[in-house]
This record gives sequence, C-alpha cells and structure tokens, in this order.
Amino acid sequence: MHSKFISLATVVVVSISLSACNKSQNAGQPNPLDAPVPVNAYTVAQENVVGTDTYPGTVVALNEVELRPQVAGYITNMYVQDGQMVTKGQKLYEIDRTQYQATYNQAQANLRSAQANLERARQDAERYENLAKQDAVARQRVDYARAELGTAEAQVAAAQAGVSGASTNLRYSTIIAPMSGRIGIAQVKVGSQVSPGTTLINTISADNPIAVDIVINESEVPRFVRLRSKSTSDSTFTLQFTDGSVYPYPGKIQAIDRAINPQTGTITVRIGFPNKDRQLIPGMIAVLRVRNADIGEQLVIPNKAITEQMGEFYTYVIQGDSVVQNKVSLGSKVADKIVIREGLKAGDKIVVEGTQKLRPGAKITLGPPTASAGPATGK
Repeated sequence: MHSKFISLATVVVVSISLSACNKSQNAGQPNPLDAPVPVNAYTVAQENVVGTDTYPGTVVALNEVELRPQVAGYITNMYVQDGQMVTKGQKLYEIDRTQYQATYNQAQANLRSAQANLERARQDAERYENLAKQDAVARQRVDYARAELGTAEAQVAAAQAGVSGASTNLRYSTIIAPMSGRIGIAQVKVGSQVSPGTTLINTISADNPIAVDIVINESEVPRFVRLRSKSTSDSTFTLQFTDGSVYPYPGKIQAIDRAINPQTGTITVRIGFPNKDRQLIPGMIAVLRVRNADIGEQLVIPNKAITEQMGEFYTYVIQGDSVVQNKVSLGSKVADKIVIREGLKAGDKIVVEGTQKLRPGAKITLGPPTASAGPATGK
C-alpha cells in the first residue's frame, strides 16, 4: 500500500516537470495563428461599364395556329412541302372527298325535289283560293291546300339546310391555310386517317416578328412597366444564344401577363424581336439581357475579391498591416469583375488573393499588386 502511494507521487511530479519544460520551450515560439498571411492587393477604381441583368427565355411565335381536320376521313393529297412558306387561303391538304361530294349531290337533289313540291303546292293553293272566291269549292279543301303549301315550304327550308351542311363538309375536306407563315413538319401522311378536332395535321406560325418569353419576380414589375413605356426599340433588350453569340437586333416589350402567379410570385413578360433573317425559331432557348442602372463610371472589383457568408457579401479592406471585413452591395457582373454599389470607395485597397486564410483583424504581408485587367465591358 505504501509503495502504491510512492509510485503515484512520482507520476505527478514527473508530469508537472514535463509540463513546465514544455511551457519553457514554447514561450519563445510564435503562435501560428498570429503569423501574417501573404495576400495580393487591388486598388478600387472606377471603370466605364454597361451593366446587364440576364434572364433565361424561350422563343415563341406571336401568331401560331394548329391545323386540325373538321371532318373525318383519309388524307388523299398533300399540296405543300414541310417547312415551306404558305399564304392565307392556300390549299394545303385534302381529305377523301368522295363521300362528302355524294352527300352534297344528294342534298342538291332533295332541294330540287322540295322546290318542285313547293311550286305544285303553291299553284294548288292559288287555284283553290280562286275557286273559293266563287263558292265553287269547299272551304275545307282550301284549308288543306294552305297546309300543304306550308309543309312544302318547310321541306324546302330543310332541304336548303341539308345543302348548306353538305357544302360545309365538302369545303372542310380541303384544308386551307388560315394565315400566312411557315408550315411545320406534317404529322400525317397520305392515307392517314384523321378525326375531326383531334388529329393534329400540322402547325403554321408567323416568324417575323417573333418574341421571347421570360419570367420575372413580382418585385421587378415596376421596372418592366417603365421599360414598356419606351416607344422605340433600343439596346435595352438584347438576346444571346446558347453558343455565346449575340443576336444583332434589339427587342421591345410586347406584353406583360395579366396576373402574377400566386404559387410562384412571378409573371411572364414577352419581348418582341424582328426576325427578317429567320435566325429565331419558336422553341429556342436563349438568354435575354436587360440593360440596368450600372451604366457609365462605376466602382468595379475582381469577382475573386468577394467572399460570401450567410447570403451576404464581403471584401477585406487593407488598413496598415491588417484587414477589416466590409459588407458590400453587389451590382452587375461584367466579365471577370463585378460592380460594387455600396461598401467601398475609390482608392480603397482590398485583398484580391489570399482571402481563404483571412479573418477580421488578421495581420498580412503584401505581395505584388494585382494590376487591373483593363476596362470592364459586358459580354
């Protein structure tokens, strides 16, 4: 028992001795966290910029109509080629006319028969009317003649309606272009059976002018309402294709949808563009660029100088041999730079490289200054 206490006391003394030795050894060594962080600096300056906001958009036709049959039957003729331009009233497709022509002919024959009966009933009625004036025929016979005349007139009216219906069906068996534009690829072939109102035969769309639809947040509606009041097209609205090329003609707001979607809080805006070169095709995806207020001389810094924390943006401003974290308000992205609307002023020196190891108040050592990459111009 006595030996156990001696051993425990020995361990405690050794531990205290080792701790004292470690403290004496570390007393002369600097803390790695206090070591200066090597960084590169950038001097904030104004540059001439043209700021834009971007929105994903879909190209849509301003005028488009689907061709669907109004009578049933088989396609017997196709008078147009896929993708060609058509004019209003041009013959496009034909549905088997045999049945509709026969029905029309029968309706015409029924009308002629009813008209003949009407003429006979009219003559009989006139004859009996004259005889009745001479008291040469019973009054009842005159009434019968008048009734037969009325029936004959009704039969003529019914026969005329039959002719009209048969004529309409016969006319519908030939499908004509309801508008001028470009026709698409046919969804049927010769011999295909079609049903009224259900079978899609083809689609015609007018491709000049054309439009691009975008979706904006409801908070942006006042801005777009103001932009709509502009009477002429300018460079406010431009279009960029998915390959990075820019459409050469500017656009103008055609319409803002009637209501905001209550589920998403968004609304659709339609921008019209001229399309005389037929570069824009309905269904294409493109990026609509809308010029914003970041125009002219603006404070611009490299994107890599920005740090983000909890949805807010900061830069490290150099003050002597340490840094201070500044909250900034961002504007438009311009190439590899970004406009700063609030939080910095011209002449401020900020950290542009080495921000990963920084914290507010950290000591720094400066490397070579980062030169400006030249004037900022929008893509």
